[in-house]
Amino acid sequence: MRVHHDGSELYVSSQSPALGETVSVFVRVPAGVRASRIHLRRISDGEPVFTSAVVDRTDRHGDVWWRAEIPVRNPVTPYRFLVRTSQGVRWLTGAGLTHYDVPDATDFKLVAHPGPPDWARDAVVYQIFPDRYAKSGEKDLPDWATGASWGTPAARGPNATRVLYGGDLDGIAQRLDHIAALGANTLYLTPFFPGRSNHRYDAASFDRVDPLLGGDEALVRLTRAVHERGWRILGDLTTNHTGTGHEWFTRERGFYYFKESGGYECWLGQPSLPKLNWGSAELRRRFREVTQRWLADPYGLDGWRIDVANMTGRRGADDWTHEVATLLRKAVHDARPDGLLIAEHSHDATPDLDRDGWHGTMNYAGFTRPLWSWLRADDLPFDDFLGVPVEVPHRDAAATVAVMSAFAAQTSWRSWTTSWQMLGSHDTARIRTVVGDAARQEVAAGLLMTLPGTPMIFAGDEFGLTGSTNESARQPMPWGSAPDSVTFARYRALVALRRGNAALRRGGLRWVHAEGDCLVFLRESAGQTLLVLARRRAGEPLHLTGLPGSTNWENVYGGAKPLCTEPDGSTIIDGYGPAFQVWAAEDI
Repeated sequence: MRVHHDGSELYVSSQSPALGETVSVFVRVPAGVRASRIHLRRISDGEPVFTSAVVDRTDRHGDVWWRAEIPVRNPVTPYRFLVRTSQGVRWLTGAGLTHYDVPDATDFKLVAHPGPPDWARDAVVYQIFPDRYAKSGEKDLPDWATGASWGTPAARGPNATRVLYGGDLDGIAQRLDHIAALGANTLYLTPFFPGRSNHRYDAASFDRVDPLLGGDEALVRLTRAVHERGWRILGDLTTNHTGTGHEWFTRERGFYYFKESGGYECWLGQPSLPKLNWGSAELRRRFREVTQRWLADPYGLDGWRIDVANMTGRRGADDWTHEVATLLRKAVHDARPDGLLIAEHSHDATPDLDRDGWHGTMNYAGFTRPLWSWLRADDLPFDDFLGVPVEVPHRDAAATVAVMSAFAAQTSWRSWTTSWQMLGSHDTARIRTVVGDAARQEVAAGLLMTLPGTPMIFAGDEFGLTGSTNESARQPMPWGSAPDSVTFARYRALVALRRGNAALRRGGLRWVHAEGDCLVFLRESAGQTLLVLARRRAGEPLHLTGLPGSTNWENVYGGAKPLCTEPDGSTIIDGYGPAFQVWAAEDI
C-alpha cells in the first residue's frame, strides 16, 4: 500500500467547514514505509503556503498517521502534501503519489460553500420514468399521442417519443412496496410537467403536473406516501430549454434566443426545444419561483435534478451557467435547507462543481464509461459509447481505475461522493445489454453499491431488463410477467449491504489491486474496514500484498470462504469468476 489521503472522515475532520474554521487533515503512511518529513501545501488567497505536519499516532497495524492543520480562509481551499521518504521526495495529491510536479487541478479541496444535505450521503436513488413504471387506470390520449398496451416492447423510430403506455403518479404510489423490498430510499422522477412527448422534457408549462400523470393532486398523494415511509423524492427540471408549446415561447420573446434572420436557437438542433436565454432577469425570477413552488407544501419535493445542466446558460459568448447554478442552489436552500440539487452532465462536470451551485452531478464520465469499458460483453449488440461515435472499448482493470481516479482527482471528495454513480439511465442502453449476462451484471451492481458516490438504479435494472438504445431501454416494468428473481435478490442484498455498512456510505477508498480482469479495494471508516473484490472472468489465484496485517476477514457478500492476511499483509484469493465478494475485517 502507498502513502494515502482522501477527503473522507478518516482523513478530514470536517466535511463542510465554515470560513474561519481550522480543519485537521491526516496522511496515512503504511507500515514498512518510512517518511522522515511531511509538509502540507495549501493555497491561501491564491498563494501557496507550506506548514509542517506532525506525527499524530501509530495504529495497531504499524501505520503512522501524520496530522496538519488548515485554516479555512477561502470558500475553496486546495491543498496537497510534500512527502519525504527513503525513495525521495514525492507529491501526494488526488492523482496519487508522484515523483514529479503535477498541476494544481489535482489538489485535494476543502469546500466552505453550503454543502449537500446530510441525508444524501445515505441515499440509494431509484430512477422512475413515469410513463413506463406503473399505471393506475386508463386515460384518454391527447391527439399527439399513440397508445400501447403495457406488455408490448417499447417503440423505436422517429415517432417513438409519442407512444404512451399510460404510467402515472398514482401507479407509482401503488408500487412503492416494490421499492421498499429493493431497499432504495430516494425516488427520482423524470419530468412530470405536461409536454408533447412521453419523456416530457419539452415542457409546455412549469406550473402544473401533466393531467395524464394524474395532475397536481396525484403528485401530492405520491410525495406524502413517499415521506410517510421516511424516504425522499426529487423532481426533474429543464433549465436549458422548454417545448414550443410553452406559453413563455409565445409571450416572452426575451426568454429565448431569437435570430435576426428568423428562427430561434434550440437544443442540439431540435426545433421542438427552444433554448432559454438566462441573460433575462425576469426568466431568473420565474425559475426561482418554479424551483421553490414544488419544494413547498403541499407538494414537498426534496430537491431537483437539473436537465442538461452543462448547457444551461451557455450559448456563444454568453456563459451564465455558474450564475444559474448559484441562483437555483440558493432557491432550493431558501425553500428547504435540506434540499438537494444534482446536475446532469454527460462528460467532464468537474469545472462546474465545487462552487456555490450544484451539489453533485450524474457521473457518466467518471463511473459509467469506465465501468462499461471493463465489463462490456464481447458481442455487444450496439455501437454507441454513451454518445461517443465509436464502439464501447475493451479496457483492463488498470485503465478503469485510471479513468475513475483521474476524474475523482479533479473535484472535492464532497462533490464526488454526492454525485450519482450509475450503470445506466433513461438516456442509455441497459446495463444487462452492455455486460451480456446476469453474472457480470452482479459485478457491475456490486461496484455501484460499494465504490464512493451515491448509487442510482434505473427502474427495471433489478429485473434484468434489456435494451440497446434509450428508447428500447425505456420498456415498461414487467409486473405481469415473471421477472428475473435472481437478479432482484442480488440487487436487494447489495443495497442492504450498502445501507448496513457505514464504510460504504461514508468511508474512504484505497485501491489494493487493479490489473487485467480483477479489481480489489478497501473501504474504511472509523471502526470498520471492508475488502471488496470484483472479477469479470475466472483467472489465476490472486496474490495480494499490503492489506492490514494479521487480520481475519469474514465474508459478508458473495459466499466466499473467510480470509486471513499474514503479518506482512499478504493473502491469496481463489481465481473464480465472474465474481463479486466483500469481506469485513473482524479485528480492526
